Amino acid sequence: MDKTVFSAAVLTVSDRSARGERPDESGPAAAAMLAAAGYQVAAQSVVPDERGEIEAALTALSDSGTALIVTTGGTGFSPRDVTPEATAAVCQRMVPGIPEAMRLASLAVTPRAMLSRAVAGIRDRTLIVNLPGSPKAVRENLEAVLPALRHGLEVLWGASTDCG
Repeated sequence: MDKTVFSAAVLTVSDRSARGERPDESGPAAAAMLAAAGYQVAAQSVVPDERGEIEAALTALSDSGTALIVTTGGTGFSPRDVTPEATAAVCQRMVPGIPEAMRLASLAVTPRAMLSRAVAGIRDRTLIVNLPGSPKAVRENLEAVLPALRHGLEVLWGASTDCG
C-alpha cells in the first residue's frame, strides 16, 4: 500500500478570511506541503470560527471519503477559537500523540507552543489534524508529524502492518 495516494483536504478556520478581509495564507501552505508529500489535495476551503460550520465542514469532507483533513486556525485561547471542540465533536477516537508531537517540536521554536489546544482524531476512516493559524506555525507543525501520517492512514485504511 506504500504507493497509495491518499486524498487530503485543508480547512482554514478564520473569521477574517471567511469575510474576505484577509487572504488565507495558512491553507495554501498546508496544501503545498501535503501535495509535496504525495497527497492528492482534493479540497481547500475557509469557514468562520463557528463551531457548527466547522463541524459541518469536517463531517462533509469525511463523508466524501477524504483520508486526511488538516485544519488551520482556531486552536488558541480566544473565546472564538473552537476548532478543537468542533474536531472532538465529530471524531469517534482521539489521537493525542499527533498534537503532543507538534507541541514538542514547536517548543524548540517558542515557549508559546504550550498554549496550543490543537487535537487530532479519527472519524470513520478519516484522520483530522488541527494546525495553528499562522503559515510559519503550519509549516513547523506539519513538518513534525507528516512523516508518521502516511503509516497511520495505511493502518486506518486496512494495510497489513508490523505494529505490535
